[in-house]
Amino acid sequence: MKLVYNPNQILAERGNTAQGMARQYHSHHLLPNQCSSLVVQTIKAPVAQVWSMVRRFDQPQCYKMFICGCTLRRGKGGVGSIREVNIVSGLPAETSFERLDKLDDDLHVMRFSVIGGDHRLVNYHSTLTLHEEEEEEEEEEDGEVRKTVAIESYVVDVPDGNSEEETCYFVNNIIGFNLRALAAVTETRRLKATNFNSV
Repeated sequence: MKLVYNPNQILAERGNTAQGMARQYHSHHLLPNQCSSLVVQTIKAPVAQVWSMVRRFDQPQCYKMFICGCTLRRGKGGVGSIREVNIVSGLPAETSFERLDKLDDDLHVMRFSVIGGDHRLVNYHSTLTLHEEEEEEEEEEDGEVRKTVAIESYVVDVPDGNSEEETCYFVNNIIGFNLRALAAVTETRRLKATNFNSV
């Protein structure tokens, strides 16, 4: 079975809101040697709770399990800040230098660029957005928690010796793992908070 990396195909059944977010924030201009795709993850937690973790540019390791440490080399975590990320052993890299390009607390949009490191993700640009999942009235139950839809897209150079599909396969897997981890962490925190408040 051929794997799907085309954003339009990925978003085909995700509803109008997700498709609108993709058109506004996840449409990228590609150079001939670049590829792009996106990953979507539904999270059983409110947008505000998910965003409170995502926006911490200085602490990506709180949900990105391939990162074992992070140090701000410039700035205090706002736009223009640069972080040095330490990668866990076993991956084909040790460090990555990344710059925060956009952080919108109202629209829940975050963008960063990879500007250095001992890896092959050259000219890597990431955009992450959050929005509330569209309601399905027939399935909605009173008291059900609002769900968040996270969309993360990227543009990156295709390394010499690799195909576009191989590059997308690698990056999509990393992003997918990170977003599933984000969902697990935020959903666990929500449940703990709910159980604590019910005591």
